[in-house]
Amino acid sequence: MRAGWRVFLLLLALLGGASPARALSPALQLQLAQGEGDARVAALNQALLAGDRRLGAYLQALLDGRVRIQGDQVRVAAPGEPPAAEGEEPMLNNRLRREFESALAALDLLAPEPERRAQALQVLADQPDPARLPLLERARAAETLPALQQRLDRLLAAARLSAPEPAQRQRAAQALAQAADPGTRAQLLERLAAETDPTVRRALQQAAQAVAERLAWGERAQLLFSGLSLGSILLLAALGLAITYGLMGVINMAHGELLMIGAYATWGVQQAFRAWLPPGAFDAYLLLALPASFLAAAAVGVLMERLVIRHLYGRPLESLLATWGLSLILMQTVRSLFGAQNVAVENPGVLSGGWALLPNFTLPWNRLAIIGLAALVLLGVALLLTRTRLGLLVRGVTQNRRMAACVGVDTARVDTLAFALGSGLAGLAGCALSQVGNVGPDLGQSTIVDAFMVVVLGGVGQLAGTVYAGLGLGVLAKLLEGWQGAVLAKIGLLLLLILVIQKRPQGLFAIKGRSVDA
Repeated sequence: MRAGWRVFLLLLALLGGASPARALSPALQLQLAQGEGDARVAALNQALLAGDRRLGAYLQALLDGRVRIQGDQVRVAAPGEPPAAEGEEPMLNNRLRREFESALAALDLLAPEPERRAQALQVLADQPDPARLPLLERARAAETLPALQQRLDRLLAAARLSAPEPAQRQRAAQALAQAADPGTRAQLLERLAAETDPTVRRALQQAAQAVAERLAWGERAQLLFSGLSLGSILLLAALGLAITYGLMGVINMAHGELLMIGAYATWGVQQAFRAWLPPGAFDAYLLLALPASFLAAAAVGVLMERLVIRHLYGRPLESLLATWGLSLILMQTVRSLFGAQNVAVENPGVLSGGWALLPNFTLPWNRLAIIGLAALVLLGVALLLTRTRLGLLVRGVTQNRRMAACVGVDTARVDTLAFALGSGLAGLAGCALSQVGNVGPDLGQSTIVDAFMVVVLGGVGQLAGTVYAGLGLGVLAKLLEGWQGAVLAKIGLLLLLILVIQKRPQGLFAIKGRSVDA
C-alpha cells in the first residue's frame, strides 16, 4: 500500500513538472516578470545559457499576457485560459518584447525540426548578441545540416564583433568578409563606427569593402533584370501599336485605353472566379483572363475602326484628334462603370514570391511570367506575319497599299483584322500590367508615350525594330533611373529619341525598298 502511494506521488510530481512555465524556479520567474529592463535582460541571458527549452513556455506566457504577479507569487495561466483575476500584469516595453522574442528564437536553435531552426536563424540574423555566444556555440556543435551550419557560423562571427578581445573581433571581421548580404555589411559598418583598435578597424574596412564588391554584382544583375522586365512590358504595349501604326498610319491615341480594357477584363475574370468557383480554382484565373483580355480589347478595337477610324485614313491630324477623343470616352465609361478608384488585381499563388539567386538579387515570379508571355506573344506574332495568309496580306498592304488593292486584296478587311490584332495585343499587355501595377482608369495614360517611343525608335512596321527598341529602352531607362532619377531619366530618353530621329527619321530599322507608301 505504501509503495502504491509512492508511485502515485511520483506520477503527480511528473505531471506537475509537465507544465514548462511551472518548471522554472519561482525566483527566476519573478526576475523575468518585474524590475528594471536591464536586470530582466541580464536574468534572461543568464537563463538562456542553460539552453533549457522549458524557458520558452514562460516567455511565451509573458508575451501573451497570461502572467500575473501577486506579492512574491507568480501565477501563469495555461494557453487558451484567461489569466488570474488577482495580481498585477508584468510591464513589457518594446525593448523587452524584442528581447523575449529573440530569446524564443534562440531557444528554437535547439529544436529538432530543421524548419524551426532555419526560422530562428532568420529572426536572429539582424540581432547578433555577444551575451548569447554560449548558446550559439552549443547550437553550432549540435547542428548537422551544412546550410544551417554556414548560417550559424555567420551569426557567431557577427556576435563576436562585439567581443572584448581585439583579436576575436579581428577574426570575426575576417570571417564576415566572405559574406554577400546587405545585413552583414551594415553590421560591419556599425561596428566600424564604434571600433577604436587600429588593427581591427583595418580588418573591418577590408571586410566591408569585400562584401560591398560582392553586393555590387547582385545590384548589377538586379538592374539588368529590371531593365529586361520593363522592356518586355514596353514590348507588349508597343507590339500592337507597331502593327496598326505601321499598317494604316493611324496615330491611335486610344491605344493606352485598350491596355486599360485588357486590365479590367482580367479583373472581371478574377471577380468571377472568386464569386462562382471554389477557392482552389482561383489560381487558374489567368488561363481564362489572357484570352478574355485579348478578345475584349480586340472587340473594342473593331468598333473603333469600323465606326470612326475607317473614315479618317490618310488624314493623320484628324485621326489623332478623333482617337484622343475616343480615349477620353473610354476612360469616362470605365469611371462610370467601375468607379474612379483603382481596383485590386491579385496575383495567383504560383506568381507570388520569387527566386532568390543572391541575397540582394531576386527574380520575382510575376516578372518572369511577363517576360515569358512577351516572348510567346512575339513568337506568335512573328509566325502569324510570316507563315499565314493573313500575315502575307498585312505585309503586302503595309509595303504598298495601292498595289495590294490592284491585285485584289480587300484592304478594308485587312485593316479591320490588323486593327483587331493590334488591339488584342494591347489587351494582353494590359493583362500583364495588372500583375505588377495598379489597375485604374488612367492606366493607359502612363504607357502610351512609352509605346510610341518604342515604335518610332524601332521603325514603323518593323517587328525586329520594336523588339530591340523595347528591350533597349527598358534597360537604358533603368540605368538612367539609378543614375539620375525617374524624371531626368524620362527626359534623357526623349532627348535620345530626338537625336535618333534627326539622324534616322524612319527609325533604327527602316523598311527597305524602292517605294514605301505612307
